[in-house]
Amino acid sequence: MQAIPYSRQEVTQEDLDAVRAALTSDFLTQGPQIERFESSVAELHKCNFGVATCNATAALHIACMALDLGPGDLLWTSPNSFVASANCARYCGADVDFVDIDPQTRNISVALLAEKLKLARIDGRLPKIVVPVDFAGLPCDLLEIRALADEYGFRILSDSSHAVGAHYLNEPIGKFADITVFSFHPVKIITTGEGGLCLTDDPTLAEKLRLYRSHGITRNVDAMENEIEGPWYYEQVTLGYNYRITDIQAALGNSQLTRLAAQHAKRDTLAKRYDRLLATLPVKTPITLQDRMSAHHLYVVEVDESVTSTSRKAVFEHLRKGGVGVNVHYIPIHLQPDYRRLGFNRGDFPASERYYDHAITLPLFPAMTDKQQDFVVSTLASALGN
Repeated sequence: MQAIPYSRQEVTQEDLDAVRAALTSDFLTQGPQIERFESSVAELHKCNFGVATCNATAALHIACMALDLGPGDLLWTSPNSFVASANCARYCGADVDFVDIDPQTRNISVALLAEKLKLARIDGRLPKIVVPVDFAGLPCDLLEIRALADEYGFRILSDSSHAVGAHYLNEPIGKFADITVFSFHPVKIITTGEGGLCLTDDPTLAEKLRLYRSHGITRNVDAMENEIEGPWYYEQVTLGYNYRITDIQAALGNSQLTRLAAQHAKRDTLAKRYDRLLATLPVKTPITLQDRMSAHHLYVVEVDESVTSTSRKAVFEHLRKGGVGVNVHYIPIHLQPDYRRLGFNRGDFPASERYYDHAITLPLFPAMTDKQQDFVVSTLASALGN
């Protein structure tokens, strides 16, 4: 059997036709497909505004800028994420700290967040922004985090890169955060090749995001400082970046969005099937919560070393040698050398570290067959000595 990747994007003939149409249109960079994509993603999540970017890291960066994060400010996030969730603060000259995860959800712990906020208020060092991360596609406890935000005065920047189309409290995610960020990297729920997007209900934040995305340049007369010299006239009113997505990428995204519901249904079916097939093995499977619907971007198990003598490393190597393209998500951010130089050390966030020491991401993607999934499970059982 051909090696099974941990994720694989489906690109259909309809996707190819959409990209071909964009390539032969009058617009390759900035055109109508972008606005359509932004509107469609915003509408899907019942938000007012979508601002697409070249990738999710750029989206996180300009979201921090729009929320006025700068030198002397502090951002808190989860250690269990890709480094971009923390790096976005440092791009703005701000400081970073972390809140450990809930071992069950693998998302930021609300109890630990509340405890840390109480101490931070006493110390006079509250965060300006908190970045909850919807790890593996499972929405965070945003209702409780919103209550804490209202009490302590921080802004919520939700890193929902794994969670396009996920639901929380019977509503699409995006309503509790000031800004929600999605990723459209090739291994995510849908893809634009590379791409990201910021969602918000705030028109002022949306306008800032658009400015920061495109060099800080505007053609909006109301935003200009000088007299208009002619129809060609524009002004750079702030320092921005070239973080724009292209019309070609947006065309791919628009085509992929038409299959989002079907993709979610398939991912959900595969995740539930994994739950059943793995029930007797010495692994911890992802939690299922009744008040939210995961996007199932990743299916991560944890090797239970209290039951099996086989280490995570040995299991990982056995699976890879057997043709199963497993991965590990994520090395805790605070353990990266660049963050250790900032003063973070092993032991600072023990729940994230325990999770990482045992985690393996199993293959899950909509085109995965039952036969492939059975092979993954049998190979994992073999690795565990079952």
